[in-house]
Amino acid sequence: MKSTLLSLLTLVAISAGGITGGFAQCKTFTKKCLPKLQPYIHNGQLNSTTLAESETAELMMTFYSGQNYRIQICAQDVLGNVQFSLLDQDRNVIFDNKEHNFSDHWDFNVNSTMRFIISVSIPAPDSKAATNQIVQSGCVSVLVGFKD
Repeated sequence: MKSTLLSLLTLVAISAGGITGGFAQCKTFTKKCLPKLQPYIHNGQLNSTTLAESETAELMMTFYSGQNYRIQICAQDVLGNVQFSLLDQDRNVIFDNKEHNFSDHWDFNVNSTMRFIISVSIPAPDSKAATNQIVQSGCVSVLVGFKD
């Protein structure tokens, strides 16, 4: 019983270390993306996650009136085209990079302070190309910059 408990605790510790290591790697990747925001000033938030093909992540943020913003998406090359969109609170699409050749950023300004949803997804691979292939996953970062 004691050895089973020790084995279980060891497994939990190893799993937690693997999860922490994955997040640490993604955080390091995100920091390397910061220069892409220039000439905008980073808002100080590091928003990143690991996504696989066909997965989506959403982030809700407040954007303040009178500010010019850049949303910058940075993803590991293995993921290919990353789709991102900006939605209002009623989930109406304000911007979708799929309609702009999968651009990795969008610059905009807001006339009044509003909360928006930033949705990021990794498109499913083509069905012909996906046969017998390993599902790819990697780090995706959402950076927000502003300038007056």
